Amino acid sequence: MANVLIIDDDKLICDWIANVVTRLGHHPVSTHLLGEGLRKIQSEPFDIVFIDVRLPDGSGLEIMPKIKAARSSPEIIVITGLGDPDEAELAIQAGAWDYLEKPASFDAIKLPILRALEYRAERKSGKPPVVLGRNGIIGSSEKITACLDLLSQAAGSDVNVLITSETGTGKELYAKAVHNNSARAKRNFVVVDCTALPETLVESVLFGHVRGAFTGADRSEEGLIKQADGGTLFLDEIGELPFLIQKRFLRVIQEHRFRPVGGRQEIGSDFRLVAATNRNLESMVRQGRFREDLFFRLRTLVIELPPLRELLEDIKELTVFYMNALCARFGMESKGASPEFWEVMTEYKWPGNVRELIQALEKALLSAKDEPILFPKHLPTYIRIQVARNSFPKKPESQGKPGMRSSLPKGPPKLKEIRKAAVSEAEQQYLKDLISIVGGDNNKACRMSGLSRSRFYTLLRKYRPADGPRLA
Repeated sequence: MANVLIIDDDKLICDWIANVVTRLGHHPVSTHLLGEGLRKIQSEPFDIVFIDVRLPDGSGLEIMPKIKAARSSPEIIVITGLGDPDEAELAIQAGAWDYLEKPASFDAIKLPILRALEYRAERKSGKPPVVLGRNGIIGSSEKITACLDLLSQAAGSDVNVLITSETGTGKELYAKAVHNNSARAKRNFVVVDCTALPETLVESVLFGHVRGAFTGADRSEEGLIKQADGGTLFLDEIGELPFLIQKRFLRVIQEHRFRPVGGRQEIGSDFRLVAATNRNLESMVRQGRFREDLFFRLRTLVIELPPLRELLEDIKELTVFYMNALCARFGMESKGASPEFWEVMTEYKWPGNVRELIQALEKALLSAKDEPILFPKHLPTYIRIQVARNSFPKKPESQGKPGMRSSLPKGPPKLKEIRKAAVSEAEQQYLKDLISIVGGDNNKACRMSGLSRSRFYTLLRKYRPADGPRLA
């Protein structure tokens, strides 16, 4: 018998789902608030959690990572009264088993329950989980744990893997971890930097060439794809792969066979493909800059690494790890850090991610030299400046620069002032057009406008300074 938790502020919905669960022979538990539901999940084992998107004390989507991180790791079925495609997408991305719209029929609720329980039963009866070698991947936050779960799936299979993230998040580190935890760990891990492939020699670098294939080819050379035979081929920044090569490479992925430049026969290579990119390949496909068929081949399993600014709970662990590693490399004693140092480290947004953090620590250690404790003053100046600037509340634009009064009115202008300004603008434009038409002939202007001579000259003096240029 499975335990099923229902979190929904609508009592009728809770009762209906509980009725379905009971009729299927399982035990339902209902609650109407997120906080209470989360406490139950953390204290009791559940196999399935039904959760509403909008609840009185928050969004069901936002606590899904905490639900998945619970010891029982229940399957989540999202229910909502407002069918929203964007919400459905967010739910699936967060790991939901299914997404149901209220009101749901008996069969609509029954089917995902049965399938989710079948999945859990198969998973429990399978092989015991393999102890994963992290290969220097640091962190224990929910997002890092989710990435490690995907890494484990990748390592236990031979499917193509696509690692996406911003620059500096450690894509190659994860790619190596996939390789080192797989059955191919004892064979080559071959890195292809797609940003550094020379356009004129890209085919030769990837596929190799035979002797005499081109000028300077005085001997046959094995390409990187062949070097990865039996191991892993890592295509770093695959978004930079030349479009003309993408078609040829698609066939290599499908057939694991290719022909070296100048060669007459195809050769094989039993490689496992892992690719990485900081580009949005889906957007590039829409723009015609990346082949759609290649994109589909690459994304069999996708690991999306979070940026460092979303891993604040891992900052200290990451910093200590790299600080100790750098101290050992520089021949220094291990150092401590002041509370103020940790404040700056967690308040800075780290746009360069882990790569920037390592560089900042290198600078801090070199600045500290033999000092045993790191302080904010040891960090790069630009980091301290940015944190200091962010500590001040943003001033409204209307306040302007210090010592300067705002030119904006304190309240809305009066209707009389608006009318006066509009009339003045219209008169000025009319006078300018009139003088332009008559070629500066004031007598003709008076006749054409119907204005008296005195009125015409009054307007002329009003909108043209005595020593200024003519309106025309």
